[in-house]
Amino acid sequence: MNEGSATPASKQSSTHEQLLTFVVNGEEYGVDILRVQEIRGWSTPMPIPNTPVYVKGVINIRGDIVPIADLRERLGLEHRDYGATTAVVVLRVLNGSRHRIMGIVVDAMSDVTNVPSTDIKPPPDFGGGNGPSLAKGIATLSDKMVTILDVDQIFSLPGGDPVAQEAAA
Repeated sequence: MNEGSATPASKQSSTHEQLLTFVVNGEEYGVDILRVQEIRGWSTPMPIPNTPVYVKGVINIRGDIVPIADLRERLGLEHRDYGATTAVVVLRVLNGSRHRIMGIVVDAMSDVTNVPSTDIKPPPDFGGGNGPSLAKGIATLSDKMVTILDVDQIFSLPGGDPVAQEAAA
């Protein structure tokens, strides 16, 4: 009898990570599902002056002003027009000592995936770099690799200054 498939979620959480996965530039990325507040379709945000090019502006979500970053541009990729599959993943991000709500624009949604903790490896160290890595880990699944993003770093500028402070000011 295979008891592994009947493992309760409470036991599974210690040996598995549940990721929300999405596609950017044909590659799959994931974030900890517990950091996801909601998924929305694309709507044009209100621009904010003097923010990095990847920050598209802010939207109002139930009274909260939420900065929106284009993950494609944040990763240094070419801008792509938004279409029917474009989505905004709204995340809870640790900004300094506070949690804030921020959104990232992705090309398309993929799935919710349970990944065994043993299948998650640290990202390679390329030395030097321009600040902290956006990758928290690499999950190796049977037919693909998924880059697990550190959601707290997506809105950080080199030098550690969070974009959220600029957008919220």
